[in-house]
Amino acid sequence: MMRIGHGYDVHRLVPDRRLVLGGVEIESDLGLLGHSDADAAIHALCDAILGALALGDIGAHFPDSDPAYKDIDSTLLLARVAELMRGEGYSLCNADLTIIAQAPKLAPYIPAMREKIAAALGCGTDLVNVKATTEEKLGFTGALEGIACHAVVLVETE
Repeated sequence: MMRIGHGYDVHRLVPDRRLVLGGVEIESDLGLLGHSDADAAIHALCDAILGALALGDIGAHFPDSDPAYKDIDSTLLLARVAELMRGEGYSLCNADLTIIAQAPKLAPYIPAMREKIAAALGCGTDLVNVKATTEEKLGFTGALEGIACHAVVLVETE
């Protein structure tokens, strides 16, 4: 059996926070605000996998009210979601992420993101795709107020 999941996450850009996307620290004057490291790409991917498995969302599994998740590296959360996926008898066919950010330019970081995500999922980089786009200075991402990410996954029974 095959199942598809979609995830979406957004975080506000603020000064005095580091910017982490796809498990990689990005050079930037602004970072994402959140309880964890606020990695919107990883959070969207977690939600996509959990959605494919009908297991709720990232907030149900890793609530922001729990101090254990304060400033946590989101790749650790993704690894736990991957364990849940395998525990349900599924494996990843592929994951496709789109990061929406006006700045900074993310293309140089994408290979490292793919490697970090694949390592957390326990799969090869050939199953993980990451793309980045702008919204041509439109909306909250275009105004540098935040960064958004969409993720789609296909999983199948092992």
